[in-house]
Amino acid sequence: MEQHSRTDVYADRYAARAAGMVPSEIRALFAMVARPEIVSLAGGAPYVSALPLDAVGEMIGELVAGKGAEVLQYGSAQGDEHLREHICEVMSLEGVHASPDDVVVTVGAQQALDLITKIFVDPGDVVLAEAPSYVGALGTFASYQADVVHVPLDEGGLIPSALRETLASLRAEGRSVKFLYTVPTFQNPAGVTLTTARRAQILEICAEYDILVVEDNPYGLLGFDGDPMRALRADDSERVIYLGSFSKTIASGLRVGWVLAPHAVRAKLVLAAESAILCPSNFSQLAVREYLATQPWREQIKDFRELYRARRDAMLESLDQWMPEGCTWTRPAGGFFVWLTLPEGLDSKAMAPRAIAERVAYVPGTGFYADGDGHRHLRLSYCFPEPHRIREGVRRLATVVEKEISLRDTFGGAVGGGSTGVQTPGPDVV
Repeated sequence: MEQHSRTDVYADRYAARAAGMVPSEIRALFAMVARPEIVSLAGGAPYVSALPLDAVGEMIGELVAGKGAEVLQYGSAQGDEHLREHICEVMSLEGVHASPDDVVVTVGAQQALDLITKIFVDPGDVVLAEAPSYVGALGTFASYQADVVHVPLDEGGLIPSALRETLASLRAEGRSVKFLYTVPTFQNPAGVTLTTARRAQILEICAEYDILVVEDNPYGLLGFDGDPMRALRADDSERVIYLGSFSKTIASGLRVGWVLAPHAVRAKLVLAAESAILCPSNFSQLAVREYLATQPWREQIKDFRELYRARRDAMLESLDQWMPEGCTWTRPAGGFFVWLTLPEGLDSKAMAPRAIAERVAYVPGTGFYADGDGHRHLRLSYCFPEPHRIREGVRRLATVVEKEISLRDTFGGAVGGGSTGVQTPGPDVV
C-alpha cells in the first residue's frame, strides 16, 4: 500500500510537470518562417558560415583518423579533463579563475540549466528571473513546477532595488527562493548588460538573503567594444553557478556547454548528468578540445564580433530610419538581440501573422514572460541575416507597425486584443 501511494505521488508529479511542457511559440514560429522569401529576424542562430569550415573539417577528419578509438568511445559524465582545462582558460578572459575539477561539461548550457533546476527546485519553489527572461529557461522552470517571479530590468540590466523589494516581499510571505537566474551580459532577449556597479549590488543582495545566483553567459565574449565584462562568478565563487556554451563562439550544432559550480554542487551535477545521459558526446567534446588547442579561436571570436557588430549597426540604423514614432528599442553593445517596445494599444502576438503575410518574422514578447505578459514587446535578432536582409526586414516590419497604428487609431483599443499590462523596462532603455 505504501509503495502504491508513493507511485501515485510520482505519477501525479510527472503528469503535472508534463502539463507545463506546452509547445514553444518560437518553435512554432520557426516552422512558418523557413520560406526563403521571409526575412526572419526571429531566430538566435549563430552565423557558423563565418568559421573556417575547410580548416575545421580537415581538423575533425584528422582527429577521427588519428584518435578514432578515443573520439568514438564513451567518455565520463563530468566531461573530458583536457577540455575542462581549456574551458577554464576561456573563462579567465572574464576574470574567472577556476579548477577544472569544478567544471562539468554538458550538452549545451540548456542541459546545465535543466540539471541545476532538477537538483534545487521542488514544486512550488520560487525562482527569480529577469523580466523579460530567456524563453528556454522559463520552459525548464515550468517543467519542474517552479513558480517564476520576475524582477524588472532597464537599460542597465537587473534593477537592484527591485530585486531587494521582491526578496523582502517573498520572505515576508514565507516563500522559499531557490536561486536568481540572470543573463547579465548582452541579455537574451533584451540585449542589455548589467553595469559593473549593479553587479556588486546584486551579489551583495543575494548574499544578504542567502540565495544562489545562476549566471547564464553564452554571449559574454561577443561584445563590440573593449574587453569582456567581468563575470559575476569572478567575484563570488561560493554563491554563483556559472553556465557557459560554445554554441555562440564556435558552433551550436556541436552542443557543448558547461557549468562551473561550487565543489559540493559539482558532485550532485555529475550524478544528475549520469542519470540523464550517462555522458556527453565524446566526439563533440574532443572536436571542441582540438579546435581550442590547434585553431586561432581568439581571432575567430574577433571575427564574429566584427560580423555581428556590422549586423547590429544595420538593424539600429534601419530602426532609426523606418520605425514609426512611439516605438522604442534597446541598443545592445554585444550579443544577438534588440528588444522593441510597440506604441500603446498594439499587440505583438496578434500582429505576428500579419508580419508573416508581409514576409518578415520576429518573436512576440509574450514568450519571454512566465505569466504571458509582454504583449507590447518583441525580440529582433540580427545575428544570422546579411545586413541588406536586415534592412529590408526592418522596413517591412515598420510598414506592419504603421498599419497597426492606423487600425488602432481608427477602431481604438488594443489591436487584436490581449493584455498590455506588462512590467516594462524604463523609458531610458532605448
